[in-house]
Amino acid sequence: MNLIVVGLSHKTAPVEIRERLSFPAQTIGEPLNRLCTAYEINEGVIISTCNRVEVFAVTRDIEKGLWQVKKFLSEYHNIPLEGLDKHLYAYTSEDAVRHIFRVSSGIDSMIIGEPQILGQVKDAYGYALQHKTAGVIMNKLFHKAFSVAKRIRTETKIGSSAVSVSYAAVELAKKIFGTLEGKTAMLIGAGEMAELAARHLLSSGVQEIIVANRTYEKAIEMAKGFNGTPIMFREFTHYLKKVDIVIASTAAPKFIIHPEQIEEVIKERKNRSMFFIDISVPRNIDPLINNIDNIYLYNVDDLQGVVEANLKERAKEAKEAEAIINEELGNFHRWVKSLDVVPTIVALKKKFEEIRKGEMEKALSGMNNLQEKDKETIDAMTKAIINKVVHDPVTHLKKEANKVEGDFYIEAARKLFDLDAEADKEAKKAEEG
Repeated sequence: MNLIVVGLSHKTAPVEIRERLSFPAQTIGEPLNRLCTAYEINEGVIISTCNRVEVFAVTRDIEKGLWQVKKFLSEYHNIPLEGLDKHLYAYTSEDAVRHIFRVSSGIDSMIIGEPQILGQVKDAYGYALQHKTAGVIMNKLFHKAFSVAKRIRTETKIGSSAVSVSYAAVELAKKIFGTLEGKTAMLIGAGEMAELAARHLLSSGVQEIIVANRTYEKAIEMAKGFNGTPIMFREFTHYLKKVDIVIASTAAPKFIIHPEQIEEVIKERKNRSMFFIDISVPRNIDPLINNIDNIYLYNVDDLQGVVEANLKERAKEAKEAEAIINEELGNFHRWVKSLDVVPTIVALKKKFEEIRKGEMEKALSGMNNLQEKDKETIDAMTKAIINKVVHDPVTHLKKEANKVEGDFYIEAARKLFDLDAEADKEAKKAEEG
């Protein structure tokens, strides 16, 4: 059996193509079953996210299997293969294993190290289990992928640094205050990044969110999402002394927060630190407030610089993750090879034993005067001969199976001794019987 994967991702296809190829989770059973019944696939798992669609499959014939999966994607979504094929990539055997390890670990993601993909891969595998399209190989592969992803998270820092502007702002706030437990934050404006930052703040322990917006109704609406407090925009300066963190994101064409205002506020706060995040363009906060003691101001460019530095750090960690994947790849590869070599060795020994028995029975049928003891001696002798004959082929098969050329030796043994013909005969007997 051979492992293959065919798919596309944000690296190879625009969103319009990815959308057309997606598989909704609520109806995933139907395409999974069709893949494994109408397209000669033994096992199958479909991963479908906003950034990738991939079909993992187990097949007897690699080339035929790749063609069948491509055909499945084309026919299921009614997209001509000639237009689709240029967006598809395909991996086989060891490369397919490496690919799922990289995907599960977030190394192949748009943002290196993002953790959401692991949950999506687990869901995809769960659907395959539910619909009985995952068997021995898929079970081993995906459980191994999950353990590799966990090991990479534990042994590297690939997911430890902030790689979004809103999350970077929260990480900086933690460095300034030590902890965000019990802190109060204010949103000035209702921008998407400000809202996202506020959600990160709440999940990090911020106690209260105050929302100010030029349209008071919008402030009320946003505050509901945070269980926060809406205020009139013109009143936000009166609330500054209450807050520790200010996120400004308005469309104002000039500064709305000035140094003289903050000097008064910090006095009323008895010099307790304040953190300002200005993610509006043009800027809303006069940068001169950074000259005031215990005031910390970061704008969108500052935060972007943090994000870029963190992305570089994640790229370094990805190299360590690749080393872990290479190590784990060898372990999985040896297991897969054993699946092929063991049945081959069993079939080889069985064939020789059947030949031995058949020939011995023929010979003994013409030797009527033999004692039982003599028959036992002949039986033992022929067994010993067969064991010595098969010893070297079996030893070499076991030794070579774990090497790159292992498939060649296994295939050669099966052809030399016509083992597949024997397997086909047995399968036919089972069907008839």
